[in-house]
Amino acid sequence: MGTTEEGRFDITEASPWMRPFVPPRFLRSGHLQTIVGGVLPRTYSLPKPESQLIEVEPSTCHGASFVLCHCHWQPAEVRSERLTMIIVHGLEGSSSSRYVLGNSARALAAGCNVVRMNMRSCGDGEEFSPTIYHAGRSEDVAILMAELARIYLIRNFALVGYSMGGNLVLKLAGERGVAGPPYLKAVVGVSPLMDLAASSAALHEPQNRLYASRFLNEELNRFRRKIELYPGLYSSRGLDKIRTVRQFDEQVVARYGGFTGADNYYCRVASSNWAQDIPVPTLILQALDDPFIRMTPDTRAKLAANPRVILVETRHGGHCAFLSLEPGDAGYWAERTLLDFLLATAEG
Repeated sequence: MGTTEEGRFDITEASPWMRPFVPPRFLRSGHLQTIVGGVLPRTYSLPKPESQLIEVEPSTCHGASFVLCHCHWQPAEVRSERLTMIIVHGLEGSSSSRYVLGNSARALAAGCNVVRMNMRSCGDGEEFSPTIYHAGRSEDVAILMAELARIYLIRNFALVGYSMGGNLVLKLAGERGVAGPPYLKAVVGVSPLMDLAASSAALHEPQNRLYASRFLNEELNRFRRKIELYPGLYSSRGLDKIRTVRQFDEQVVARYGGFTGADNYYCRVASSNWAQDIPVPTLILQALDDPFIRMTPDTRAKLAANPRVILVETRHGGHCAFLSLEPGDAGYWAERTLLDFLLATAEG
């Protein structure tokens, strides 16, 4: 699906749940959408969640690795039959990220179960995993689904991932292919980090220094806390010389994540490798003015050739923002659109 000059995408062949994205005139910049979307005050109507620790890697001399999830369930008598949305955050996000909470409130009100997943060591889960998170740990999502299916007899799952989380859920769907679990019904990626090498290069462009600096500071602070928790596993050697996110990926993520370097990491974990193999209904929402997420022509071609995938590229929207003035969107077009997509294609 392309976009028109007015910033609306062509919906002549879209499903009934699809509506144009029309940003406010004063928010037609990708940078403004991204920045305002991250600071705009929001209120959420969510009950206290049930916390779940799910083991994703067996115990070593440093202990087992767990992911911490916050779950919002429908009543027990209907729980197993309802669509269960697992929401995965982006780089340096958590189960309390604004977009995670926003999607959770909408989905819970619509009758879905909601699971807000923290990647390893993220959010309040730092102490529960000696291993670090990265963009390739799609198996963690698969294990989470399997455990919830076993414990609660859940029959229908939908995965929603933002940015790096989008890479995780799309990678999982594609790498499992038709052999994937029958309870995975649909997948959504919002501003997904599908082509890591291209997006890393874009992040380091001069106009994106604000984002790169923020990500790097948060990554370094988190890793320093990791060193304090597991001094026998991680070292601070060379940490003060890291100046870019790519250097962090080279010296920390690759070193402790089992990759030979940043390029090897970017290549091996990119969900674009499996874009042609995604077997379930999938929606990808991407803004052409996203400051640092880039999708290569080859990835677009793979997605376009996959009949199970709907790629919607809007002219405006920024990174994970898609701020709208349409009354039904309540300000957040992507949240409304992805929920309507899932209710139409995956529920039941």
